[in-house]
Amino acid sequence: MSFSLKTRQESINYLKNHPVDVLIIGGGITGAGLALQTAASGMSTALVEMQDFAEGTSSRSTKLVHGGIRYLKTFDVEVVSDTVSERANVQKIAPHIPKPNPMLLPIYDEPNNTFSLFSLKVAMDLYDNLAHVTGTKYENRVLTKEEVLEVSPHLNQDKLLGGGIYLDFKNNDARLVIENIKKAHEDGAHLLSKTKVIGLIYDNHHKISGVHVEDVLTGETYEIHANIVVNTTGPWSDTIRGLSKDQTVTNQMRPTKGVHLVVDYDKLPVTQPVYFDTGLSDGRMVFVIPRENKTYFGTTDTDYTGDLMHPTVTQEDVDYLLKVVNNRFPKRDITLEDIEASWAGLRPLLSGNAGSDYNGGSKASLSDESLELVIRSVKDFEAGIGSKESIEQTIKKAKTSSGEKEVSASSVSRGSSLDVTKDGLVTLAGGKITDYRLMAEGALNLIASILKENFGREYHLVDSKSYPVSGGEFDPTKVEEMTEVFTKLAIEQGLSKEEASDLANLYGANINKVLSYDKVDFMGLTKAESMSLMYALEEEMTLTPVDYVLRRTNYLLFKRDRLEKIKEAIINAMSQYFEWTQEEVSNYTKELDNAMSESFLSDLKIEG
Repeated sequence: MSFSLKTRQESINYLKNHPVDVLIIGGGITGAGLALQTAASGMSTALVEMQDFAEGTSSRSTKLVHGGIRYLKTFDVEVVSDTVSERANVQKIAPHIPKPNPMLLPIYDEPNNTFSLFSLKVAMDLYDNLAHVTGTKYENRVLTKEEVLEVSPHLNQDKLLGGGIYLDFKNNDARLVIENIKKAHEDGAHLLSKTKVIGLIYDNHHKISGVHVEDVLTGETYEIHANIVVNTTGPWSDTIRGLSKDQTVTNQMRPTKGVHLVVDYDKLPVTQPVYFDTGLSDGRMVFVIPRENKTYFGTTDTDYTGDLMHPTVTQEDVDYLLKVVNNRFPKRDITLEDIEASWAGLRPLLSGNAGSDYNGGSKASLSDESLELVIRSVKDFEAGIGSKESIEQTIKKAKTSSGEKEVSASSVSRGSSLDVTKDGLVTLAGGKITDYRLMAEGALNLIASILKENFGREYHLVDSKSYPVSGGEFDPTKVEEMTEVFTKLAIEQGLSKEEASDLANLYGANINKVLSYDKVDFMGLTKAESMSLMYALEEEMTLTPVDYVLRRTNYLLFKRDRLEKIKEAIINAMSQYFEWTQEEVSNYTKELDNAMSESFLSDLKIEG
């Protein structure tokens, strides 16, 4: 089903003349997940995003579906349980995206560490129980110092005590968004990127009944009418809430900035992800992750008050991460000149939250003894000799975290908020990428109740735990087998094994649709690259070169060397497809060059 510039105009024409049940503002993972659920439930749905889908927070994460093992030190057992359960749900509905990627966590003899060897083992055992991986090939392992160095020989040996390996999952954040968006489109939703909300519309009862929008591509302004308007704009949530006439609305967001840096794999060779304390006694932890012949590391986690649309990597960010990574990998001597790509993103924290899933947060910790008692009570419960009540009592007696506020009645996941202003604006904010489906489910239930009570419209709600995203329509228990099948299909079309594997992992069950463009031959691109680009143009609402190289694929982040060779071919192909004027070609070329320069940190390198 085509999802392109052509269908964009068709949706605009439709929305100018037809009200919808639900209008969602914001095309990140939260809005995309909600659009999928409302559309699948039969609600007429529209979504508008002022940038590209996933252009803000949702393409700028650490690219993990993280289980949050760090929470176990501060004893947020409930949030870890919820997180690993939701991770399993996401893997079920998007099996081609999150992939198992066991994490190494080395322990050093340093003050203020997150874990000791003892507490790490207890935490990993509890984590495995919560994630239901005890007894599987992904069960955790405690490693001696020598075993840690066998896994990651370039780690600093000084004060290294040992470590552990536990299950975590890698993620393609932007692809997860676009696959949710595409599924919503398949189910009849109207989804518009490059469409900015500039005002709210009110009915005669002083209730919100739609929005005024501006088409960023053409400058045209028009109205979209809806029974319910939902704000899922992440860091921009307060901006949209500020458009409401409800005088009681106050700011609730406290965005923090996270930065990641990319170097060549040979410069920082790690065979699997590594997660460690910074060694600076600042309560933070940092990831080092191999991906596509590169290695990236991060993240920082600092309060942010700048331009929400354009957070940037500063010299201070680079200095901090290089100091941490060079401390842990002292013989690699990584410098600014080694950085091939970077990204900065904002995490949409609620102001009531003091902690982050990865970094910062409360310095309070649970004693080793309390943690051991909790895991013992969990194991007793699973063995049939304990009760859920006994676990709860153990938790109550233990020292709990002050890192985040308790879940309020309006929350649908830890660190999230779901509320309605007096004039009817629904806002779903906060949370983590792992929780997106759960957050959307909570909002869906609220939306359904409002539609029934206020508009007499009743719907049978989708079971989103078993409703796959686009490309995820295959058995999630047979990911490796099905990926091999998809790879063979691409090889039969004449692609190399490496190209075929890349497409299979990127597109999942949509591989046949991608391969259907095998007659497309863009000059300067390989057959696989031509098919991928045409599929992105025809069926993934790719409107600019940066959309394609940064959010439909990973060229800008992890394949920069190849991008340098084909960027002109990509622009020429898109110019041919869209029939751009020479001025448009020049503008889009400049936009891509600027994005590459910013990612490469060219300004910092010149200043240095």
